[in-house]
Amino acid sequence: MGELRLEELSARTIVAANSLTLRPGQEQFVTPVSYSIADAYINPATTWPRVVLDDDEVVGFIRGNFDPESDQEEFRSCVWRINVAADAQGRGVGRFAVEGLADEARRRGFERLTAIWEPGEEGPERFFTNLGFEVIGETQYGEKIGALHL
Repeated sequence: MGELRLEELSARTIVAANSLTLRPGQEQFVTPVSYSIADAYINPATTWPRVVLDDDEVVGFIRGNFDPESDQEEFRSCVWRINVAADAQGRGVGRFAVEGLADEARRRGFERLTAIWEPGEEGPERFFTNLGFEVIGETQYGEKIGALHL
């Protein structure tokens, strides 16, 4: 693996981000990147979308949300979406992306970062808890709410 870096979306990286493939079974836990990209342009004031590059190859996508005025505390500073290419999983790409988002949250004055995920065997719960997120509740739909104290 080369040097990882986060980069804002561009015409080149949007196409590559939309082409990321997941491991079998993960699709049910992740909304397609195209939804997150579209939403980023609908809500540009609160959205922080980035691709993760390994040298010049797009290997991941993360979208954060920063809305200190949100009525729902879990949406004030959160991981909205994260996708890592199947062949890049297990190499630190997701950790790198979340740490970059956490750095941005700190820079903006937030003291915690949240994530919401659907529980399941192939789901992302272990990924988030390995990064230090602690389950602090559930949504009305049974999704887990995790928080990382910054």
